[in-house]
Amino acid sequence: MRYDLTTLPLTTFLPAIVKAEDMLARLDERVLRHVVAEGFRERGHFFDAAGALWVGGELVHVEDLVLHDARMDARAPTHELTIAHAVLRVRRRLWNADPSWGLEAAGLAALSGDVGDVEDAITRRPASVEMAEPDAQEEDEDEDDFGVDFAEIDAILARSEKILSGGVPDAGRPEAIDDPLALVRDEDWDEDERLESWRAVIREADLLPPVLGAAVLFDAWERIEPLRRQHWLGGLLVSAYLRSRGKVTSHLFCLNIGLKAVRHDRRRASDRNTRLAAFLEAMVLSAESGLKELDRLSLAKLQMELRLKDRRSNSSLPEVIDIVLSRPIVSTKMIARHVGVTPRGALNLVSELGLREMTGRGRYRGWGVL
Repeated sequence: MRYDLTTLPLTTFLPAIVKAEDMLARLDERVLRHVVAEGFRERGHFFDAAGALWVGGELVHVEDLVLHDARMDARAPTHELTIAHAVLRVRRRLWNADPSWGLEAAGLAALSGDVGDVEDAITRRPASVEMAEPDAQEEDEDEDDFGVDFAEIDAILARSEKILSGGVPDAGRPEAIDDPLALVRDEDWDEDERLESWRAVIREADLLPPVLGAAVLFDAWERIEPLRRQHWLGGLLVSAYLRSRGKVTSHLFCLNIGLKAVRHDRRRASDRNTRLAAFLEAMVLSAESGLKELDRLSLAKLQMELRLKDRRSNSSLPEVIDIVLSRPIVSTKMIARHVGVTPRGALNLVSELGLREMTGRGRYRGWGVL
């Protein structure tokens, strides 16, 4: 499946390209030098993960995602919440990796889960043991079983650590998942071929301006549909592409926040030009939302720091300010664990900072800044 770019009307998109390039450059420069840059990056992971589910037609509350990430769920996590947390983890992984890692074959294999079955990494009994004399094998069988079992466990742990760190399976090992009933992969849907088709578009997108190249990549992902079970991955890879092109280097761009504000009929229009224009508009809206978020966070930080006057030097309030700025919502248990105080002490710190109660619940109360 080939994505054709020969008929792309570049002159039609020039005003939208210029505006998007300008807004992204402004946002990147502000985040790069802002005092709340770290909190802005971390909060963006949560908002964009929830936005990815919203764009896909599912609803996940940000406060539930924050509590689930902290392993303090107020209730049993739903299927949608589990997916949103997977999006959150992938965003963090893309941010911590090299800018172009997620666009490479190894990165895509790791993110899509095409890394082979972990059980294939189990080492077999050493040849020296298999070729030993039968009598010697019988005598040492009990002793060797423990050694082989530990070797198998070590091999599984080593392979898992390699996969989590972005590596790929060793050559010669099978990479196909044992799925005889086709419960995970559709036999008629060649994901490897479609991923290669999408990666071929990257080379053509590199010849375009960064924002237009990102728009083309996102539209190609929507048309080719490489991964049906991880369709949300396309928006994250496009954000990683902007980072690899050097357009947004201070954070992983929160694309889904802007896509939420664009009408569905424009995002999914049959005309490609309409879809590309909608994507460029979404980038502008995401950048505008990011600039407003920076203003809110800087104002909230200033107001909370005013309450630090005449405080003792070992006060826990600065640590509370840090976690409040890095999460859309915090609970007393999260504050208590982060600062190292009791839940009652966490409530006292919350009242001293004058945080806003966000949930309106009698139980599982949460606070944050607007």
